[in-house]
Amino acid sequence: MSSQHPEGGPLTDGPADPEHDPTASYGLEPGYVRRLTDRIVSTTRETAPLHSPLGGQPLAHVPQSSDDDVARAFERARRAQQEWARRSIDERAAALLRLHDLILDRQDEIIDLICWESGKARKHAFDEPLHVALTARYYARTAHEHLDTRRKLGVVPGLTRVEVNRLPKGVVGIISPWNYPFTMALCDGLPALLAGNAVVAKPDAQTMLSALLGAELLEEAGFPRDLWQVVAGPGSKVGTSIIQRADYVCFTGSTTTGRLIATQCAERLIGCSLELGGKNPMLVLRDADVERAAEGAVRASFSNAGQLCVSMERLFVADQVYDRFVERFVSRTEAMTLGATLDWGNDMGSLISADQLETVTRHVEDAVAKGARLLTGGRARPDLGPYFFEPTILEGVTPDMACFGDETFGPVIALYRFHDEADAVARANEGSYGLNASIYSRDGARARTIARHVLCGTVNINEAFGATFASIDSPMGGMRESGMGRRQGSEGIHRYTESQSVATQRLIRFAPMLGMSDETYGKVMTAQLRLMKKLGRA
Repeated sequence: MSSQHPEGGPLTDGPADPEHDPTASYGLEPGYVRRLTDRIVSTTRETAPLHSPLGGQPLAHVPQSSDDDVARAFERARRAQQEWARRSIDERAAALLRLHDLILDRQDEIIDLICWESGKARKHAFDEPLHVALTARYYARTAHEHLDTRRKLGVVPGLTRVEVNRLPKGVVGIISPWNYPFTMALCDGLPALLAGNAVVAKPDAQTMLSALLGAELLEEAGFPRDLWQVVAGPGSKVGTSIIQRADYVCFTGSTTTGRLIATQCAERLIGCSLELGGKNPMLVLRDADVERAAEGAVRASFSNAGQLCVSMERLFVADQVYDRFVERFVSRTEAMTLGATLDWGNDMGSLISADQLETVTRHVEDAVAKGARLLTGGRARPDLGPYFFEPTILEGVTPDMACFGDETFGPVIALYRFHDEADAVARANEGSYGLNASIYSRDGARARTIARHVLCGTVNINEAFGATFASIDSPMGGMRESGMGRRQGSEGIHRYTESQSVATQRLIRFAPMLGMSDETYGKVMTAQLRLMKKLGRA
């Protein structure tokens, strides 16, 4: 594996105030950080430090929000939502299209900030503005398809007119993670805005600036500033405060936290959507294109240093191609370039934090100590940055090892050989997760048949995860302990609406008429039911 070290020295001329605006020395104009952090609803005078995982440098001092600040954010959001909901669908969609263009115009700035905050390679940071732009354009172009009033079948043909309206829920609380700080902060909220809602967002403390830049772009695109409120602080404090006030909650994160949020939402009888953990399987079948599968496995396992909810941690390979596949997979992995620069040349960047590094190191050391074979990688790389860990391939992982069933969320994957495809599917379905899977085969029809037996919310054929995740018209989410609800597609916007049925009845009423007795009325209605069945009516 080749390496690139961080570039030293300031990237721009101009004054730098490390205490109040430390990113001035990173190529950002003076006042840039303050401009972003001023968007946080905070009156506490408390701040939390934010550091870059690339080299541990300070990035910002983030104002913290109190319970009163969260209450204030919801008050502002509710006032803005009432006016926003009165705007036409076309007006709301137009703002999304303006956002699409703004993101593409400023993608270099967005990518730079994501790299500084998350430590990921530039090519993985690029995925984020791309995904948000795709999401904005999709929902803008399909707005009427999802939100227009729809006619439904009435109980009495020609005499009962039924319409279904889609009404906004009100104010949506969005609690987003650090691993994709720009796209996860925005992509779930865009359909909420289009549906006429407001948002109170709590981005993860480790990546606040990327989320705040997203909020700034929303305002520049024409969304009212108060429509998207941002608060900051510990999830146990600020997250709970959001759940106590929101009309709906959207959360992406750990299964443990997701259970708590689901319980709190149930107590208030409000809905929630939860995209949670995964131990995602990839299946390489006997007829797979080995070179294509090996290339896909590298992306599936090591994109964003494995810190991707839909990345693979278990790789099942058919006997017939196992040795050839392993040789190509290891070779491609060892050719990867690791680096802590903002350049395009890096294949993998840093983990986000000391906690993530500790988890990855512990899982690998535990596996090796209990007999797993290390095919490549397996070491931390402090020479590159404080949280770097090499892309790692393990063989011979057994159920007594931590990385067998627990989510590592790092650049570590375990290889398993299989003889029978039914057995491989059964092993892929082991455990309690069910988020994403991948199947490689030259026979697409057969792979799609196998996919129906894999208990995951998304399955990619001859691709790692991009095919489903970038196809915004299709739902994305998890089965079992990987979550509930879906983002993207019609489900991704309808979760933020209340369906309202309005029926208009003409001529007849649902009661005896013209002196008819209750008994006669019952016989007439029964005869009508039988007639409707003969006529093929629903």
